[in-house]
Amino acid sequence: MHVPGDAHGSCVPGARRSPGSGAGAAPPLPAGTRRLPVPATAPGHRPRPGRLRERGQEGKIGTPGSVGPGGAAVLAGKLRTRSMMETRIRRLATTLMDATTDKDLLVQEQIYNALCYLGESEPEEILNSCDEYLRQHDKLAYPHRVIILKAMETVVKNNIALLDKSTAKVVIFLASNEMTKSKEVIRDWQQAASNVLVAVGQRFINKVMEEVLTKFQPGILPHYFVLQTFANLSVSNVFGMVPFLNSILGTMLPMLAMAKQDHMKAVFCYALQHFSESIQEYLANLDKAPDPTVRKDTFSNEIFSAYEVLFTSWLQHREAKLRLAVVEALGPMSYLMPGEKLEEQLPKLIPGILALYKKHTETFYISKSLCQILEASVNIGSRSLDVQLDSLLGTLHPQICAPADLSVPLSVKNHTEVLRCFTVLACSFPDRVLAFLLPKLESSSERSRVGTLLIMRQIINSAPSQMEIKKPFILSSMRLPLQDSNNKVKRAMVQVISAMAHHGYLEQPGGEAMVEFLVRQCALPPDVPPKKQPLDADDLTSDSVRSISVNTLFLLSTTVDRMSNVLWPYLLEFVTPVQFTSALTPLCRSLLYLALKKQEEGDTTASLIRYDLNANLPSPHALTTRLLVVSSQPYVGECRGAAALRLLSVLHPSVHPALEHLWGKKVPLLVEHIEENTEKSLCQKEWEEKLLLFLQETLVAVADNGWICHFVTEMCRQLSSYNGFLLEKNFLYKCIGTTLGACASKDLVQKQLQELLETARYHEEAEREGLASCFGICAVQHLEETLAKLEEFVKSDVFKKSMGLFSIFKDRSDNEVEKIKSTLILCYGYVAMHAPKELVLSRIEADILKNIFQYFNTKVLGIKVETKDLTLKLCLIRSMCMISQAIYNGVKCGDFIFSRKAELVAQMVEFIKAEPLEVLRTPVRQRAMVTCTYLVVLEPQLSDPDRTELVDTCLASVLGLPPLELGKDREENGGDVFNKEMLYGDTISALKDLLKSLLQRNLTPHGLQDMFAHLGPWIRSSREQERQRAVEVSAALLEFYLSKLNVSTVIPFYNLGVLVALFSPRCSDSLASVRLDAVDCVYCLLYIQLCYEGFARDHRDEMVEGLKALKKGLEEPDFTILFHTCNNIAMVIGKRVPPDQLMSLLLAMFEGLVDPDKNCSRAATVIINSLLKERGGVLQEKVPDIMSIIHSKLEEVDEEHVRKAAQQTVYILASQHKSVVVSSLLGSSLPFDSHTCTMWRSLAGDPTLTSQILEQLLDKVTRDVPYKESKGFLLGSGSERVATLLPLAATCALHEVLSAPEAAPAVLELYAPLFVTLLLRLSCSLGVQLPRSLQGRDRRSSSHGPAPRSIQPCSSALEALKVMLARGGSEEVAVAVGSAGGWDLMATPERHHDGIALLAGAMARHAGPRLPLIVKHLIPMLGSVFDSQRITTTAFFAELLNNNVVNDLLLLETMVDSMTGRQKDSCVLVRMLALRGLGNISSGSPDKVRKHGAKLLASMVNGMDDKDDPHNLVALEAMSSLSKLLDHLEERDIQSMLLHIAIRIRPFFDSEQPELRRASIVLFGNLSKFSATNCEVFFEQILNGLVTLLLHLQDPKPEVVRATKFALRMCGPSMGCEGLCEMFLNHLREDRSLHYGEFMNNVCKHLMQSYPEMLNRLIVTNLFYFKSTWVDIRAAAPMFIGFLVLHVDEEHCQQVDLDQLISALNLLLKDPVPAVRVKVAETLGRLVRIL
Repeated sequence: MHVPGDAHGSCVPGARRSPGSGAGAAPPLPAGTRRLPVPATAPGHRPRPGRLRERGQEGKIGTPGSVGPGGAAVLAGKLRTRSMMETRIRRLATTLMDATTDKDLLVQEQIYNALCYLGESEPEEILNSCDEYLRQHDKLAYPHRVIILKAMETVVKNNIALLDKSTAKVVIFLASNEMTKSKEVIRDWQQAASNVLVAVGQRFINKVMEEVLTKFQPGILPHYFVLQTFANLSVSNVFGMVPFLNSILGTMLPMLAMAKQDHMKAVFCYALQHFSESIQEYLANLDKAPDPTVRKDTFSNEIFSAYEVLFTSWLQHREAKLRLAVVEALGPMSYLMPGEKLEEQLPKLIPGILALYKKHTETFYISKSLCQILEASVNIGSRSLDVQLDSLLGTLHPQICAPADLSVPLSVKNHTEVLRCFTVLACSFPDRVLAFLLPKLESSSERSRVGTLLIMRQIINSAPSQMEIKKPFILSSMRLPLQDSNNKVKRAMVQVISAMAHHGYLEQPGGEAMVEFLVRQCALPPDVPPKKQPLDADDLTSDSVRSISVNTLFLLSTTVDRMSNVLWPYLLEFVTPVQFTSALTPLCRSLLYLALKKQEEGDTTASLIRYDLNANLPSPHALTTRLLVVSSQPYVGECRGAAALRLLSVLHPSVHPALEHLWGKKVPLLVEHIEENTEKSLCQKEWEEKLLLFLQETLVAVADNGWICHFVTEMCRQLSSYNGFLLEKNFLYKCIGTTLGACASKDLVQKQLQELLETARYHEEAEREGLASCFGICAVQHLEETLAKLEEFVKSDVFKKSMGLFSIFKDRSDNEVEKIKSTLILCYGYVAMHAPKELVLSRIEADILKNIFQYFNTKVLGIKVETKDLTLKLCLIRSMCMISQAIYNGVKCGDFIFSRKAELVAQMVEFIKAEPLEVLRTPVRQRAMVTCTYLVVLEPQLSDPDRTELVDTCLASVLGLPPLELGKDREENGGDVFNKEMLYGDTISALKDLLKSLLQRNLTPHGLQDMFAHLGPWIRSSREQERQRAVEVSAALLEFYLSKLNVSTVIPFYNLGVLVALFSPRCSDSLASVRLDAVDCVYCLLYIQLCYEGFARDHRDEMVEGLKALKKGLEEPDFTILFHTCNNIAMVIGKRVPPDQLMSLLLAMFEGLVDPDKNCSRAATVIINSLLKERGGVLQEKVPDIMSIIHSKLEEVDEEHVRKAAQQTVYILASQHKSVVVSSLLGSSLPFDSHTCTMWRSLAGDPTLTSQILEQLLDKVTRDVPYKESKGFLLGSGSERVATLLPLAATCALHEVLSAPEAAPAVLELYAPLFVTLLLRLSCSLGVQLPRSLQGRDRRSSSHGPAPRSIQPCSSALEALKVMLARGGSEEVAVAVGSAGGWDLMATPERHHDGIALLAGAMARHAGPRLPLIVKHLIPMLGSVFDSQRITTTAFFAELLNNNVVNDLLLLETMVDSMTGRQKDSCVLVRMLALRGLGNISSGSPDKVRKHGAKLLASMVNGMDDKDDPHNLVALEAMSSLSKLLDHLEERDIQSMLLHIAIRIRPFFDSEQPELRRASIVLFGNLSKFSATNCEVFFEQILNGLVTLLLHLQDPKPEVVRATKFALRMCGPSMGCEGLCEMFLNHLREDRSLHYGEFMNNVCKHLMQSYPEMLNRLIVTNLFYFKSTWVDIRAAAPMFIGFLVLHVDEEHCQQVDLDQLISALNLLLKDPVPAVRVKVAETLGRLVRIL
């Protein structure tokens, strides 16, 4: 056997297909071979100077003369060290390999990584260790062996250049044995072993083959993975492996017959496939090959022999997987078979392959192999294919027809391979392939047609030379698919056309049909989604076809140069036909590009469109009309307006030479307007006006009557084509009117107008509007001709014949005739509106109205014929409106007397009356009122009866409409709701405008009163919608009245009071919109009054202006806000209403008490009380009567708002009249009823009286004990505390009195005693029960009527305290405590002191001046017999010390003494709170800390040593407080205690209580600031705690982690390592997240650089945490050790007790948590550094 190779037995190292590829199937060989790179070094080599240097030294050991004088001893020492290191590495590797039995996948992965890491450092030792371990542990289960083998593979790959032959032999021998140890196939195990062999084979191919070939003996069936290893080696090392293949094939061939099992047959096929591919690659790169003499025929006979077995025997096997393996092999093998043998086999081979398509659903491998066989056959010039062609085509065609599943990659690849087969066949047999395919285009199967088109596209693209002479035949065969309606066929056809365009097909005769097809697809209408059945996933939408067609057309226009002459100017033929409207945007874009390209190529502007060569092209007039009309809807069809205008601008030379300058200037502006707007923002009317102006300027620029006549004729010709496009047709009518106006030929004008009248589609509204617009615009220049033509048409035979014709169908005739009448009426209206006013005014009554009413019967002329046609009615109203506007805007308006005005108004009123009151369906009301708005301002004036009827009719018709049920309508009618809302809004606006027009005629108080006489009942309506509309209209009228008012003499506004009374209660209406409008009404009325008093109209009154600011409060539905705002409004009214109208205002307001809207009746009471308070002196003699009436209502009226108003009135009367003193109410039964509460609150009206009552109640609260001890009812249930009655009742009474706002002065006077009494009452009420006599009563009171206040002792005291603070001006205190949850805490016995702290803090911030008296009252309570009162007082003082206000108020000394005196208190909580208070001095009075330093420090140290502190509460507080105090002490203050404190707090670092851990760690951080003098001592403490602190960065509690970060930042400067200090400061910031592993890696790096001697100490401390109860810390400890050994220098490694460390890690490797085991495995890998 000839085996070429280098000294190590390798052929060209690294020659392979994919760098780094291991076992497994190699990528399939592509059709085109590629050149193999020959790398300079083996892939994956990573040079390691250190290791290479070490090996270099080893190499010198055996060199003669290498040892100098004294070198022997050094050398011996090195050898001993080396031997010891290797022993330890083996031990470490063994430890890791022992752990491969771990069941957790992450742990297994980490063990693998650790072994690889060891291998990076000592590859040969690790490989030998793995070898030894696997040999010694022969019974280790294979899943664990796999981990070791994978690690070996990685080590070999990464260190292949460093391995020596002996190690390679060991690895090869081991892997070979592992791979073949079991005769059964155990895939994972044996695959891993095979991969090791493949990895070694990258460099030691000869050694590998030498070993593996021993397992590959002639006559003995080899192991499965021996063959797979051969195959994978042939992929990874082509140059090294191919020389072996001839021998291997020779040995393998006899074995094929011995293979009985399917998996063995499959692996033989796998090997043959890859051998064949490798041989082809070798032959393709012979210039780089080690043996360039190798030839194909070297292997041909063996390959053919193998082929015979595979094809004749195995391909017929029933197992599908085996058949596919055979097929995969046959493809590459066919390239290597002898040509004559392949030719001989083809008649059997191809049918055999084709037959497999029926047996397999997954056919990619079959198609791929077939394509390779076909290519091989073509390469040898086979004649057998001719015979097989029909069966080939018949089998392959259905493969393409079955759609590819994009979610299955092999399905898509199969399509690609089958198309490659067709390419091969088409290149050899073009005629027969086309003869087979083209008839398939007529198939009834959609899939067949689509598949055939896909194949045609492939052939057109991939066999251009063979198809060149077939172009006409192919084009003619495509006619039928052009008619296909199936979307999939259309898409495929578009793709074929794209291919044809690139290869010159469309330049042939018949190519235009393809272009037309493409344009038709661009014009496909958008899809309408089906309502019931959703589209299948396979279905293709028209939108998709349209999208691909649009893209294709544009690409063909812009990227395929040869298409320019095909598409230009042919595409212009598709611009004007309406059926291509949807394709206009892509057409215009393509044409624009082509036109610009033609201009760049040098075509003159005149020859851009050669009409002499293209007879079918649309005329310039047709193109201009079309492009201008479609631009009227610019955003339809992907913004066609801009595209159309740009194309129009480019075509200007062909339209008219005179337009170049104008269009060059105007068109860009129009395009810019489109692009600056969106479909929503564009004003359609403004846009159309711009286009019509552009048209008008164009006509002026042309100035050629013949051209204009031709133009207008073309416009009229195109009119009928827009029947389905109403908006565009409407605009075209306007264009016709504009063009007719510019036409000098009056005959043509009349002719075209006649034609328009005869051909119009009168039943369409848009058509009627358009025709009327056309006549109106035309009348601007041709008034006489227009009027004459309208009159002539009515008299003409055409009109009479149409009426006669319609009369045959009676129902239809009425309807159609009405529509014609409607249109003609509308035409007259537009003519009147557009025509020059100086000409048209004289014609209105003489001609226009006469013709309207003469020929169309109405009631105006007394002919009693009712029309039921809505269109006729609306057109008549609109025409009248336009005529009225024309008169109003006319130059002679002031002199024009409209004699028929009253008749027209009466007609409009009749139209309005005829509308149903229960629904708003049509715009008849609105348009009739708009018409009346213009009519009423004309002369002569309406009579009073006519005016009254008009107003009442309109109000009833609009205000009386039912409400819009928008929610219900949206569900039922969908899009109609928007139109209904718009119609409603327009109708209200029309009513407002009409009433303003009427009011304008009589702008006086009387006229205003008359108008509100009509509106009054609607304003007070019980129906919300009627009130809302009436007040909205009223506000508009009053604003109008004020804006138009011009008072020349001072006159009384006699009805101000009545009108203010009408609107002011509405300021509290249940509807927000009514409230806001009512304020506007009052605002306007008061300003009208000021105007009548003589003030200028622009005068601004400060109080009246204040009403506008009050509107904000009326937007909220909250009653309190509403009535507060209402009261403010009443104050303004009270100050601005004249005295003579005050009583009339009050009398009218009393009427408001019975308003159907309760809110308004409430508002009336508020306004009445406000007026009494404000103007009581004016009505002094009336007060007793008024008060008597209101007071009597207190117990009678059920209405709550009247009762509240009565209470307010009582207060007003009390403030104005001295009343008797109320007797004591403490004897009333608890809980107080509503009348008792009312009386308590009423007593607060007089400050002096209130003070006396409060002093008595405070005495009652403190006189008796707060509770009594009562034994439980059940034996052994203990005692309970029961409240005493008198303090309880007095507390409730205090609450009622304090609830009254008027009690504020008295509260301020008695602030301190009230606060202290209620605070201590609260503390003594915690956990206290009601007396049994009251418990049932308390429950009953909560179930009937309005619930009275709670009489529970705690809650009653709490509520009284809240009210007292609010009433005493300390609302901010109450709010601050409430927002922090303090009130709830105060009511909770366990958290009461926290709530008190919140209260004290709020008092310090917001009520500081009150504190001296409060402290004075509280200090005696520190000696109270009640624990609760001592706790409350201490907690209050502790928090006060947290604020500087104590220092400012000179209370600090007193309170410090009080707190230190509490350290021996019997209550733990009191002691704890006292320490907290002393610690708070640091934030409250930091400048006083040093003054009291000794006392404070002694207190804290005593607290830490507190023996009677089972839960460490006092110690915790002492540490927390000391941390705060240290910021304000100097080193000499703390020096004597520093070490004691540090040692005392150290045990708390690992406390089970997170609060203790946090406090102790924070304190430790703070202590580090004082270590300057005693730095060595404290540095020792830092080192003692460093490991603990670093590990607690993984503490489960975030607050402990934050504390640890702080402590480390503080300790950093004391550690003498700048890098470590900088790391702590940068990475351990509060706001920064921490990547713990990366951080610890860097920390350990610095530690080992600065303190390498600390290694063992740090490791031993970490070992302590191996038993931690916290998982994250348990995982962090071994990781910490791993990073330490990673960075320690070699000379310091001897510190570590490796046996102890490895034993501890071994033990931890059995931890139940996988995350811990992962970290242990990682660390074990790193121990290689200290071995």
